[in-house]
Amino acid sequence: MYSPQSLHRWGITHSESMERLAYSQALRDPMTMERANLLNMAKLSIKGLIESALSFGRTLDSDYPPLQQFFVVMEHCLKHGLRMKKSFLGFNKSLWGPLELVEKLCPEAAEISASVRDLPGLKTPLGRARAWLRLALMQKRLADYLRLLITRKDLLSDFYENSALMLEEEGAVIVGLLVGLNVIDANLCVKGEDLDSQVGVIDFSMYLKNDIDDYRSEERNSQIASILDQKNYVEELNRQLNSTVHGLQGRVDSLEKSNSKLIEELAIAKNNIIKLQEENQQLRSENSLILLKAQQHLEVTQGDVSLERDTYKQSRQGLDEMYNEARRQLKEECQLRQDVENELVVQVSMKQEMELAMKLLEKDIHEKQDTLIGLRQQLDEVKAINVEMYQKMQSSDEEMKKKNDVISRLEEKTNQITATMKQLEQRLQEAERHRTSAEEGTRRFKLDFANKADSLQRQIEHREKQLFQLETDLKIEREWRQTLQNDLDRERDTVAQLSTEAMQINGLKKEFHRLQDENIQLKTICEDQEQALEELGSKLSESKLKIEDIKEANKALQGGQVWLKDKDASHCKLCEKEFSISRRKHHCRNCGEIFCNSCSDNELPLPASPKPVRVCDTCHALLLQRCSSNPT
Repeated sequence: MYSPQSLHRWGITHSESMERLAYSQALRDPMTMERANLLNMAKLSIKGLIESALSFGRTLDSDYPPLQQFFVVMEHCLKHGLRMKKSFLGFNKSLWGPLELVEKLCPEAAEISASVRDLPGLKTPLGRARAWLRLALMQKRLADYLRLLITRKDLLSDFYENSALMLEEEGAVIVGLLVGLNVIDANLCVKGEDLDSQVGVIDFSMYLKNDIDDYRSEERNSQIASILDQKNYVEELNRQLNSTVHGLQGRVDSLEKSNSKLIEELAIAKNNIIKLQEENQQLRSENSLILLKAQQHLEVTQGDVSLERDTYKQSRQGLDEMYNEARRQLKEECQLRQDVENELVVQVSMKQEMELAMKLLEKDIHEKQDTLIGLRQQLDEVKAINVEMYQKMQSSDEEMKKKNDVISRLEEKTNQITATMKQLEQRLQEAERHRTSAEEGTRRFKLDFANKADSLQRQIEHREKQLFQLETDLKIEREWRQTLQNDLDRERDTVAQLSTEAMQINGLKKEFHRLQDENIQLKTICEDQEQALEELGSKLSESKLKIEDIKEANKALQGGQVWLKDKDASHCKLCEKEFSISRRKHHCRNCGEIFCNSCSDNELPLPASPKPVRVCDTCHALLLQRCSSNPT
């Protein structure tokens, strides 16, 4: 064995020494020799195909000889070490088995395999494998699919032997070489071509060249390397831009969905508010009807009381000294009735005050209902409050019905009192008649005095009974007054509850304003993102046109300039502002540094490119000074 230092002394490089060692090992093992030969043929075919495509044109047809030789070489590489499978007709080697595994490893390859199966002219697995290779090359994913297939050696071991090319390092090298074919655009017609009966023979005459061709090929290789670097750079930029566009589109879709949900919630809240307003109007109309009925009943009772006063006054004028005690009792009853009337007046005034308070509360409710738009969760609480109010109104209706029953009872009692008063008037008239008869004859008066005294005593007892009944009625009225006071206390409690609810509604107002501010912020963010999406779309459409400018800039940079990578720059070099979606990165074609749009919004023709190219502010000033100093 020779050391690396001794090999370097003899002018032999490390790569050459490794090739010689591999060649010596290949002589011992025929499979390694076959792998080395296939690797060299693959290198020659791929290299010749790229060079001829660049000289002839990047779009190739199926009749192009280097392309046909490439498919033949690839077929030999895939067949190397392929195991024999038994069938009814005998043993068979099929390439379609391992290539069909790509569909399981990569879902994107399902379209190619499905289209290959649907082709009518293909009858053999070899024809399907050849069609699959052509479609993968047209899709520019041949290297990616074979890379996925090589990584799964556990699956390939079922189809290949252990020393096969696809299971060794030579397969990985060939897959790496296939990446260079992405430069070529192939336009192949697979339907009309007879792929089952083609004979795969390698034509070595295409790869025999002289020294001049080797020199030209080296220059072309350098050009191809630079073009491939530029293409890979542009493809990475396009992938990054596509990923950002997809992310922004997803965000825009989520924001649109959230906005649509908010709009639906607002519509539902508006409908609920309209229903609540209608219910409130119905309750107000019912309250107004109940108040009118109560006022009418009060007016009727007041008229009855005034009539009773008149009857009492008339009866007082006709009574004599014999009925002074009865008059005193009647005066006391009148005083009691006046007290009851005063209490009724006070109650009426209290009811008026309650009506004013209800009106004020209704105004407040109107003002607060305008602020309840768009709050769905809070509307549930308002619904619960309205249900409680409705129950309270029902309870108040029941209490009013009870009061109406009490008033009807009082009216019946007043009717009974008027009937008794009429009987008293009749008796007074009879007494006056008796008096006239007594004046006509004193004798009859003396005889009948005893009977009249008895009748008067009976009448006095009857009056006492009536007075007892009146006292009981007064007690009932006092109890009714107490019930009314209790009702007023309850209504005051309801007023306090309404005030607390008004405080809660003010809190709801604040939350509504906060939600409005958040919605405005979201709208502004959406607008900024939409503007960024529009800019990215325009930049993506212009990216193909800028590829040529990038090539020319790379040629100028090869003279000693340094092209800064996008990953190394996070801030603008001049203004030092951070890059984002709205503030994008731009390379200066003169110095190769990265700037923002405002610091590189200049265009000047450079020596490497006669067309005007983007330049930063500092380079723009320097170039202008040079032009002014050297006008030639």
